[in-house]
Amino acid sequence: MTRPDLALRAKAAAPQASELRMEIGEMSCASCAARIERVAGQQRGVESVSVSFAGRSATVRYRPDVTTPDAVVAAIEKIGYRARPLATETADTSQAYRADERYWVPRNLVGWPLAIATLVLVMGFSGHPWARWAALATATPVQFWVGWPFLRMAAVRARARSASMDTLVALGTLVAYTASLPAIAHGGHLYLDTAALIVVFIALGRYLEARAKSSAAGAIHALLELGARQARVIRDGQELTVPAAELRVGDLMVVRPGEKIPADGVVADGASTVDESMLTGEPLPADKTAGDRVTGATINGSGLLRVTATAVGGDTALAGIVRLVAAAQASTAPAQRLADRVAAVFVPFVLVAGAATFAAWWALDGRVAAAVTAAVAVLVVACPCAMGLAVPAAIMVGTGRGARFGVLIKSGEALERFRSIDTVVLDKTGTLTEGRMRVAEVIGDPGTLTMAASLEAGSEHPIAAAIVAAGRERGVMIEPVAEFSARAGHGVAGRVRGGRVLAGKAEFLEREGMLVPASLRASAARLADSGKTVVLAGWDDEARGAVAVADTIKPDAADVVAALREMGLGVVMLTGDNRRTAEAVAAQAGIGQVIAEVLPEGKVAQVRRLQAAGKRVAFVGDGINDAPALTAADLGMAIGTGSDVAIESADITLVSGSLAGITTAIRLSRRTYRTIVQNLCWAFGYNMVMIPLAAFGILPPIAAGAAMAASSVSVVANALRLARFAPPVPVAPVITPVPAGGYDVSVA
Repeated sequence: MTRPDLALRAKAAAPQASELRMEIGEMSCASCAARIERVAGQQRGVESVSVSFAGRSATVRYRPDVTTPDAVVAAIEKIGYRARPLATETADTSQAYRADERYWVPRNLVGWPLAIATLVLVMGFSGHPWARWAALATATPVQFWVGWPFLRMAAVRARARSASMDTLVALGTLVAYTASLPAIAHGGHLYLDTAALIVVFIALGRYLEARAKSSAAGAIHALLELGARQARVIRDGQELTVPAAELRVGDLMVVRPGEKIPADGVVADGASTVDESMLTGEPLPADKTAGDRVTGATINGSGLLRVTATAVGGDTALAGIVRLVAAAQASTAPAQRLADRVAAVFVPFVLVAGAATFAAWWALDGRVAAAVTAAVAVLVVACPCAMGLAVPAAIMVGTGRGARFGVLIKSGEALERFRSIDTVVLDKTGTLTEGRMRVAEVIGDPGTLTMAASLEAGSEHPIAAAIVAAGRERGVMIEPVAEFSARAGHGVAGRVRGGRVLAGKAEFLEREGMLVPASLRASAARLADSGKTVVLAGWDDEARGAVAVADTIKPDAADVVAALREMGLGVVMLTGDNRRTAEAVAAQAGIGQVIAEVLPEGKVAQVRRLQAAGKRVAFVGDGINDAPALTAADLGMAIGTGSDVAIESADITLVSGSLAGITTAIRLSRRTYRTIVQNLCWAFGYNMVMIPLAAFGILPPIAAGAAMAASSVSVVANALRLARFAPPVPVAPVITPVPAGGYDVSVA
């Protein structure tokens, strides 16, 4: 056996990497996240680590034959952090933020009155011994009870020979507090007010930060809340009410009007409309009858449905959406890596800067009080928290908001990549078009559709099904057919109302002895030239009308293409269909560049050809044959009504079949990236300005504490503005009549 063969066999035999998701506690800034990534990544068998400071989570890929989850957790806890493997992939981390909010409430309620009292005593009565001792009495609970979280975590970091934002706060306030102790008995400058106010400002900042982050993380909570709590099922002939978590595949669920559908399934009996807007973003309810698939968490309309459960619990579409959103929120975007690299060295830099500031002031000014004040201000004002929150906060809100409108973004990196896309390549069938045949036009005798639909009711061909469906939609009478026969590839024949009726190609009708008038032949040729399949219908020895069938363009296709062009993007249609049909569809959609008659492997070559020409390509498709192109493109977007393979290959999934999701995704990604840039500029700019101001004595410690708390809150608050994002109001498709008994789909 050759060496390459051995290598291939060894690779095939190697165990696949497993993924571990954990909730991480005790992180106080982005440098914590960077340290956890570094330490966990150094463990044997760990392939990759991604830690989200804003998401309080970590995702670790590891080889189960080399290490275990317990070993990874132990390595993280050894350096002073709390790690807890998530029980489910859909864990709701917003609950942890709400717990943080509750934790900081009493500390703020107690701390602020005491800190203000300390300020009044020091500023107004420090000349009196009683006031000095009273100030110590009011400042001490603030320092050691309100500030205990900072002191405890600073000690934990010190034992692990590391430092964090808590180290800076604890060191700065302890220096101010202890420097005041000799002055209480012997006179001199007091810093008790400085220490107390710094602690309460930062405690207030932590409370506001937790509250803002719980709003940012609320997308997961909101999605989980969409699911039904209970379900009605028929078991052993009886209707029972059970918790939705206890549903089993195969259960027959009874869904009454206005109720949520408890799980994914297939309608076994009944007819109704279902509001799917919470998952797809589509405003119009979908008609559901026996045999149609329904999705858990959608809302039944006015009819009674009996639904057979096909997916329950973590296998439902809703659970899959939650997993995608959670993975995107925990992912590390390229811009985040820059912030993490800076944050990793930032705290040690600030400690050195604080010591240097103290030494410089003492050497140049000679006053210990001035040196302490400036050094404390430097230690307190530095805020790596803002840097750590700048990117993930925006990604958390952006991806969560996208999910509410049926746009599932799989990673922060995909969200960022949108900014460089300049060309959108659209597949035709199932993407630009509905993916199923429909009657587009009926010409000739008013009875044409009646005769054609009656005759085609005996055929299983997709074109026949489209004609029959159109007849039923228009309320025509489907007549019984006798002596039915089919000629494969040509047409069908039979007797309707006792008379001989034919439907099919013109050549078929002529060969069977029917006259095809020149005017009808010319009209049929016109319809064929526009990319439609034409079926002639004849009776009484003459062809009397024609039905044009086509894979009709989606109602919003032209509007979406126009919107993409307004955004400055080039639009290309890429399809395996014949050129005549492809160009006809492209003309309806307003697409100028068409690449037709391309095999699946050819789609990849065409994407790469555009990339070689300097284009940054987003490919939109839905079929199994689109999966290679979705992977090869700079950004892959899958229509959610398409194949599982296409969805897995894409960076972004549009849950509904509507093309409007493309423009929604682009607009949302651009706004999110703009928010990321704003946050990073603020975070870096804040530190570049504030640290020198503190070092030169311009910014006092109390103001430094307030500024530091405000910087983190402002970054998250800016990200929360994305929660107001909403796509343009969708345009509803309507059916309008056209001459000659046909109908056309247009947009109001």
